[in-house]
Amino acid sequence: MNNYKSGFVTLLGRPNVGKSTLINKLVGKKITITSPIAQTTRNKLKGILTNDDNQIIFIDTPGVHKPHHLLGEKLVKNAKSAINGVDLILLIFDSCQKPGKGDAYIRNLLMNNKSKFIVVLNKWDLVEKKDRYERINQYKELFNDNLVSLQEVSALSGYGCNELIKEIRTALPTGKPLYPKDMIVDQPINVILSELIREQVLLNTREEIPHSVAVKIEKIEYIKKKGKEITAILATVIVERKSQKGILIGKGGSMLKAIGQSSRMNIKNLFEGTIYLELFVKVIPNWRKKESRLIEFGYEDDF
Repeated sequence: MNNYKSGFVTLLGRPNVGKSTLINKLVGKKITITSPIAQTTRNKLKGILTNDDNQIIFIDTPGVHKPHHLLGEKLVKNAKSAINGVDLILLIFDSCQKPGKGDAYIRNLLMNNKSKFIVVLNKWDLVEKKDRYERINQYKELFNDNLVSLQEVSALSGYGCNELIKEIRTALPTGKPLYPKDMIVDQPINVILSELIREQVLLNTREEIPHSVAVKIEKIEYIKKKGKEITAILATVIVERKSQKGILIGKGGSMLKAIGQSSRMNIKNLFEGTIYLELFVKVIPNWRKKESRLIEFGYEDDF
């Protein structure tokens, strides 16, 4: 254990740069939701990678963006708070794009905080080969050539991920494992379940149902029937308008059925036996602007 390393590593970046996809790839299992829609992540979730000589606790955060409601303000505040008290930050960029004002804002946030970080250029496989040299220089210029490290990766294909893990291990302090070796996520099961269902709402409805969706797990029952393990889950999908409820249910309940089926496919990896999932849809106008509703649905300030 003398050379064992362990520590906390926050993934930080703008919305839709691939933080959640990257954390799933690094940990080796799907523990956080992903979507082509920006601002998918809402919870500050920890994914745990344990190897023979290191344990890395990755902290996934909401994308840093300009908030338009109380929920957005809380998400950005929680993302910013996640850079305090950690051993390292992975600053994730979408390398398909040149650095912009939003990227400069996050750079200044880290520089002012004097945080130790690695710059990660994600989606590197999508950058034209002829543009790669120039793109690297553009990000070097963003930091005035003063980089701790710069690593090109693809969260989808896994390109560069092993090298990134080696870079992270080098930067971490010596220390004992902080979590049991078989633990890969630190969130309560109801949080993971609600996020997996919300992911399927986003993927099945896309732009028709924006980010005014929350999922509340009402009940989880573990049943043994004729020697078989059954997990029965009751969940409510919350939206802000009646028109959104109609879209979510779909003609003859077809959309809600599709969401339930695709949700079960992911949920069954978490439990032994059969999964029963029952979904309801409820309208709560402007819930994202109400403190009491945000607390009820699990979106509290996290410091």
